[in-house]
Amino acid sequence: MNITVEFDDKSYILDVPAKLALEADEFFEKMDRDMNCGWQMSRWWVPEPDQNQRCQIVADKLLIAMQDGNEEFALLMCAYILKNKPATKTIRINTDGEIQGNEIIDE
Repeated sequence: MNITVEFDDKSYILDVPAKLALEADEFFEKMDRDMNCGWQMSRWWVPEPDQNQRCQIVADKLLIAMQDGNEEFALLMCAYILKNKPATKTIRINTDGEIQGNEIIDE
C-alpha cells in the first residue's frame, strides 16, 4: 500500500507491505499499552489519547525515523497508522513541534 508522507514542503511515497501490520501486531500492542498511560503531546499532557491522537503521536515518530534515514522504522510507523486508519492516503507532519498539527488524511 502506498502512503504519501509530507513535511518541510517535500513529499515522499512509501510502499508499506500489507503483511507488515500483521507481523508487527505484538509491537503495536506494546505501543498502545504505552500510550494507554497517557502521552505528552507537545505542551499538553493527554491522559487517554484517542485513536486520532495516537496516530498523531506515531506520525511524530515517523518524522524522526525519516529524518534519521531509518526506512524500516518509518514503514513500521506507517503500518501502525494504516492499521488504525486503513483509509489513510497522506500523512502531513507538522515540523514546528506541535504534534496536534499532524494530519492523517484519507482522501
